[in-house]
Amino acid sequence: MKRFHVHVSVKDLAESIRFYNGLFGTPPAVEKPEYAKWLLDDPRISFAISQLERATGVDHLGFQVDSDEELKALREQVATARISAHDEPGAACCYAKSDRYWVEDPQGVAWETFHTLGSIPVFGTKPEAASKTDACCS
Repeated sequence: MKRFHVHVSVKDLAESIRFYNGLFGTPPAVEKPEYAKWLLDDPRISFAISQLERATGVDHLGFQVDSDEELKALREQVATARISAHDEPGAACCYAKSDRYWVEDPQGVAWETFHTLGSIPVFGTKPEAASKTDACCS
């Protein structure tokens, strides 16, 4: 089953965690020094925030899937629609190892579709070291 994904860049992580804890009525499933993520069931959403050196606001949108089969089906859907995609198998980002791919909509909004394989002890690569579709979580 898919979970809608939203990643927001924030100015103050602690203040934002307090706000979203109140808004969602639950603490984050993952909380790290520069990152937090809530996995909500109603509505079914993967909502992440990070405090990095980038503009604040919505960073990217996407879908988190529960299986490799779902990821492959969505990737095939994108290919059939002739939408250019950047595949990243085994990506290390946001304290997780994931198979994922990125697309960009006509307005330039980045969309990430990913299947989390496990957790890792680091956030990932520096976002400024890569292009928009190669960066960790962007």
